[in-house]
Amino acid sequence: MRVSGAWLENENTQAVMALLSDAGYQALAVGGCVRNALLSEPVVDVDIATDALPEIVTNLAENAGLRAVPTGIAHGTVTVVAGGEGFEVTSFRHDEEGYGRHARVAFGADLIQDARRRDFTMNALYARADGTVVDPLGGIEDLRARRLRFVGDAQARITEDYLRILRFFRFHAQYGDPAQGLDAEALAACAAHSAMLETLSAERITAELRKLLAASDPAPAVAAMAQSGVLHHILSGAQPQALPILVHFEDGRAGGWLRRLAVLGGAAPEARLRMTKAEIRHFSHVRDALGAPTPAAALAFLHGGEVAEDIILARAALFETPPPAGWRADIARGVAAEFPLKPKDLMPALTGPALGAALKAAQAQWIAQDFAPDGAALIAWLDKG
Repeated sequence: MRVSGAWLENENTQAVMALLSDAGYQALAVGGCVRNALLSEPVVDVDIATDALPEIVTNLAENAGLRAVPTGIAHGTVTVVAGGEGFEVTSFRHDEEGYGRHARVAFGADLIQDARRRDFTMNALYARADGTVVDPLGGIEDLRARRLRFVGDAQARITEDYLRILRFFRFHAQYGDPAQGLDAEALAACAAHSAMLETLSAERITAELRKLLAASDPAPAVAAMAQSGVLHHILSGAQPQALPILVHFEDGRAGGWLRRLAVLGGAAPEARLRMTKAEIRHFSHVRDALGAPTPAAALAFLHGGEVAEDIILARAALFETPPPAGWRADIARGVAAEFPLKPKDLMPALTGPALGAALKAAQAQWIAQDFAPDGAALIAWLDKG
């Protein structure tokens, strides 16, 4: 079996692989790039596995005029930059000791040992420069069946890195077959070690949760997380019941990890996660408006179209009621609306705090009347008040 595609055939990929193979070392694309190519899905990053030790990789790259960055040297990873593209080149490795993220590894020339250290069988797939696939652990069969299995003993793989608990649910959401359910042994191992998720950094938790909730339908995986106790350890108090309803109402709409996070609820997820300021602001607007009756057009005027859509969809899911008729048109109308008063319209009669209070009151009245009053009508309303 062979894989192909621009990711493998481009000159930078081939140059880095030839750098190693021309020196007598193995060079194989590994992991997600091979998996996605077999699934005919986009390939984003190309990682390369080799039997060359990190210092040899570095020397070969530098002698060829390429930049070598020791991005993960303790784990055998050197990023080789060719033509402006970075390729993580990692030496074949196996664990001497495993304790969470800080396993002590040894480097060697055995591809089988390297494969046995990887997380899931569908990620333990390799491809040579000509596209020939190397499948030492039967990963292709699992991939075809959309069956997510840990490599070897699930408990052992999890104790090597507890983030693999979240990766298990995320990969099931992205690549698994929901009709099959989750592997029972793996699910039990995730439950047994779920408390260790609280030892992981907010950055790592957030990165996985963002990808999980962005999957086309994360609801079955999130439900399993709740049943196994995993969800509690990353989002205390979160409940998954509204998520499948939200996915249904989304009707294939892309993105939306923040609105999905909002319907899960829980105790201040923004404090547990590492979100950007823009994400926190977006999430807060959605969460704070869920129980309010503010119409779609008003939400769009106040917060923008994207936030308004998230509020309407999340509110519908939580109340188990379809979004109101014409809500998309109302959002478009709210985005296009322009408040008809400017500060100069009320000056010099009003200045300072009084001016600000009058504009705020007038805008609230304008919104309450569905943007109908013009500037003159609003000034008249203020005069009466």
